[in-house]
Amino acid sequence: MADSFGESFKQARLRSKRTLRAFCAEHGYDAGNISKIERGRAAPPTQESKLTEYAAALGLKKKSQEWQEFLDLAAAERGRIPKDILDDAEVVAKLPALFRTIRGDKCSREELMDLIETIRRA
Repeated sequence: MADSFGESFKQARLRSKRTLRAFCAEHGYDAGNISKIERGRAAPPTQESKLTEYAAALGLKKKSQEWQEFLDLAAAERGRIPKDILDDAEVVAKLPALFRTIRGDKCSREELMDLIETIRRA
């Protein structure tokens, strides 16, 4: 698992055995912009359509774990919660308990067990 969106992008490109310039020429991307993304000098795109375009160009299988990780890293680096998470009202209701737990604050046993059960069902 990559630590950043740019690293994930670069690893996927390298697995396809294409240089940065070859990849960009093949897909009509600007090599300078893609290089900035790979090096973390440019933020991931905000448009889901552009992210899915990049994922497809990198050969990531739609809905695979790698595809989802790619989209999740982009959301995290933009400081966003992924849309599919926000679309699940039950999960959204549990997010405050998750945030408190991550911060080291105490939440009730009931909240924690509720959160664990929600994660298990996901």
